Amino acid sequence: MLEKTFTITADTGLHARPATQLVHKASQFSSEIEMEAKGKKVNLKSIMGVMSLGVGKGGEIKILISGNDEEEAMNAITATIHEGLGES
Repeated sequence: MLEKTFTITADTGLHARPATQLVHKASQFSSEIEMEAKGKKVNLKSIMGVMSLGVGKGGEIKILISGNDEEEAMNAITATIHEGLGES
């Protein structure tokens, strides 16, 4: 299992478009991928789950990945986050 914490630095937080980007990226992998924020954990492959967390600018998220392609998935999700959502 891999886990990594990120701080969302985008002014608009984790709104619909970046949430969709993350869900799309996570859905490309067979590993179980979860996102944790504000004491809640959701499936990162579920747009409704991700949006339900309501992560704003400055919010911390933790990505947890378990499965046979976990390293590749973490690298891809990290790149997606660094492209405009936040920094580790």
